[in-house]
Order: sequence, then structure tokens, then C-alpha cells
Amino acid sequence: MEIKVNYIKEIILSEMKNWKRQEIIALFFVFTVIFINAYIVKDNIIAVISAVCGILYSTIAGKGRVSCYYFGLTGTCCYSWLSFENALWGNLILYLCYYFPMQIAGIFSWKRHLKQHKKEIIKEKMTNMQRLKLTAFAFVMCVFAILLIKYFNGSSPVFDGITTVLSVFGMYLTVKRFIEQWIIWMIVNGLSALMWINIVMHGTKAYATCIMWCVYFILAIYFYREWSKEIGART
Repeated sequence: MEIKVNYIKEIILSEMKNWKRQEIIALFFVFTVIFINAYIVKDNIIAVISAVCGILYSTIAGKGRVSCYYFGLTGTCCYSWLSFENALWGNLILYLCYYFPMQIAGIFSWKRHLKQHKKEIIKEKMTNMQRLKLTAFAFVMCVFAILLIKYFNGSSPVFDGITTVLSVFGMYLTVKRFIEQWIIWMIVNGLSALMWINIVMHGTKAYATCIMWCVYFILAIYFYREWSKEIGART
């Protein structure tokens, strides 16, 4: 038993080797808020698990660690159930049919692009032409998704449509290790936070999910700056 405990301890210390003190403190604070909130308002347990796994996924992904995907897969299953309960059909299809397989693909893709002597990925940035093509295609797909979700009487067609489409592109850029993913996640996370705040205000107990999306938004800004520093120093 002691050997197993020591082994788990070594894994955790190894994964958190390059973490800054303020990152650990911030993560501890966020989880404390989520758990206290869950206890006081008797929050949906699936929403709590989804929030914890999702925040761990985003944080560890920002650190460039392959292990982020294991939390991502768990969080994806939980969030899919929440989307089903709240008639967010775009998000449901996105998470089950796209996020889940893409995260599995991400595990293998990131393992092939690790820094020498480190367990962190090599970070990249897109060309101007790639950004232009991505922006144009994303705009067209957002319009199409909004109209489609509205046709099927989704509860939040605009938010659901935009977040669904941009999340597809964001996840693709994540697997490809492009820094531009964080710009997309800023938009997705901000809109998703507003969408879930609106859902909670109409009676659904998913406060942890609201907190999760707000934290996602902050993490996207933070890691965009961190990746920019690393890529800038390398070039």
C-alpha cells in the first residue's frame, strides 16, 4: 500500500514540476469555492465533477502536459450529460461526437511532439494565411449552426451555435499545439459562461458549471500570455 502511495506521489510531483506557486494557490482557491458552493446550494454532482475535471484539463493543457486529456475525457462525459439535460443539442453533439475522439487523438499527437528531455509539448503558431482561412470558414459555419439549432428548437441557438463551431476549431488547434487556440477559447469560454448563467437563472442547479466557464475564460487569457512568451523567446 505504501509503495502505491509513494508511486502516486511521484507522479503528481512530476506533473507539477514546473508549476508556479501562484498557479497552485489559484487552483486550490477555485476548487475550494466550487466545493463550498456545491455544499451550500446542493449543486448537481455531475456539474461539480465536470467543473473539477474541466479546470484540471485546461490548466494542465496550458502547461503542455499530455496527462490533461485523461481529465478531459472524464469532464467530457459529465458535460455531455449536462448538455442533454438542458437541451443544448449543439454542445451535446460536439462533446460526444467530436471532443471525445479528438482528445484520444490528442494523447497520441502530443506524445509525438514532446520537448527533448521534458514531458511538455513543443508549442507552435499559425501563419497569417492560415488565420485568415480559419476566420472565414468559422464565420460561415457559425451562421449555419445557429440556423440549424434554431430549426430544432434549441434553448440558446446563438450561444450554442457559436460556441459549438468555435469549439470544433479550438479543439483542432489544441491537438495541433497552435497558440491561436487560446484566442478561440477566450471567445468560447466567455459566451459559454453567459449561456450557463442564463440557464442557472432559469432554475437549473449547475452553479459549478458557471464557475467552470468563468475560470476557463481566465485560464485562456493567462495561457495565451504564457505561450506567447515561450514562442517569442524561441524565435
